[in-house]
Amino acid sequence: MQAAARVALRTTLALLAFSIVGAFLLSGTQILTAPIINASEEKARNAMIAEVLPAGSFDNDLQKARLELPPSAELGSTEPSNAYVARKQGKTIGVVFETIAPEGYSGNIYLLVGVLADGTLSGVRVTQDKETPGLGDYIELAKSNWIKQFDGRSLSNPTPENWKVKKDGGVFAYYAGATISPRAVVKAVKLTLQYFAEHKGELLTQTGGHA
Repeated sequence: MQAAARVALRTTLALLAFSIVGAFLLSGTQILTAPIINASEEKARNAMIAEVLPAGSFDNDLQKARLELPPSAELGSTEPSNAYVARKQGKTIGVVFETIAPEGYSGNIYLLVGVLADGTLSGVRVTQDKETPGLGDYIELAKSNWIKQFDGRSLSNPTPENWKVKKDGGVFAYYAGATISPRAVVKAVKLTLQYFAEHKGELLTQTGGHA
């Protein structure tokens, strides 16, 4: 019995040692790879933010020109959100907003909305959504050019009452049988333009949180 107990104890201690070593290795790997992963994610984020601005239109570091905006119904946020101030030779040329369309078919649709200083849209991109594959997911640029119809639009182009999908009497295209997703995006983009118009003075004079 004593021999069996010793074997069991040795086995338990060996397993414990392996668990401790494994935990340390896993922890060490996470510590070593975290900066690489974070840098990769930030690079991808910067690239997507840059996509909604005209090529060559800015020369500043958008991450260092990040603003934290308070919760806003127009931006679809119940918590603080980010905006990125784009500049060229020190002059503000536009702002990129993180916006949420809360009325998607399967929940929130997360957007980046670029607005130039004159209130014109420079671009819109979907960063995250849970829309039905094959239907509502055409709002993503990787699957359709639908999102590009916002380029060059403003609160006067079209007029406010026409900021709707065509099914609702507006000017924006949609795919038959999949109206909810585009309807939500159109509304969110319009509200973002309204937010910009209301806060234009302070937004265009901001230097950014880290500038």
